[in-house]
Amino acid sequence: MEIIGYLASVLMGLALGLVGGGGSILTVPILVYIFNVDPVLSTAYSLFVVGLTSAVGSYSHFRKGNVHWKTALIFGAPSILAVFSVRKFVIPNISDLIFRMGDFEVSKSLAILVLFAVLMILASYSMIRKPKLAKAVEKEFSYNYSLIFIEGLLVGSITGLVGAGGGFLIVPALVLLSGLSMKKAIGTSLVIIALKSLIGFTGDLESGMAINYKFMLMFSGFAIGGIIIGSNLTKMVPNEKLKPAFGWFVLVMGILILFKELIL
Repeated sequence: MEIIGYLASVLMGLALGLVGGGGSILTVPILVYIFNVDPVLSTAYSLFVVGLTSAVGSYSHFRKGNVHWKTALIFGAPSILAVFSVRKFVIPNISDLIFRMGDFEVSKSLAILVLFAVLMILASYSMIRKPKLAKAVEKEFSYNYSLIFIEGLLVGSITGLVGAGGGFLIVPALVLLSGLSMKKAIGTSLVIIALKSLIGFTGDLESGMAINYKFMLMFSGFAIGGIIIGSNLTKMVPNEKLKPAFGWFVLVMGILILFKELIL
């Protein structure tokens, strides 16, 4: 089963490298359902894996000049603050049993998995629909600081709760609120995801979680291998066809998780 899990981590990185986002949303399901890692601990592992993988993936964009540092700072600062605060102060203080209704119990683990499944469904929609933002051209733009700040807090909070990078939320926000071209939005998004995920992970270090660093680094290594391969294959595989197909896969996965956790 471990071999299947590590192969899945390679595929996760491969998808992230090929479609430029969304692949990291598979990290928690792989950890929970293949490696049998506790959902709360999985979100911590996911932050580290997503952060490290995104950092590697952003390197090629940095070399090509596709990272807009001013935007990364404006959007990233509130996002980093939010994800760190959620991991350090919110997650440890959520009760293991949130509420009970008759025989139905909602635990912290169940709530995280259900929220994650909903996030997967939302992410799949952004990948399946035809991207209208792709034609955006970078221009001089007046920053909407208040909206960027609110969006940064929102994405950071979601990342802190479920351990997903949130690239499907960040890229459209950078195009619409910062006036970046799609290429620069993707490159800048990867930098933001790397920073907020890795810094957010530090919020877990004092929480008493039993972190298996050897496993986490090994999982990250396979994911990084996948994103390197995926990045090199981008010229051979048309993103316009691959991204919707991957979106449908993520949609099915999200529905299956909801079905398993709420019905079975």
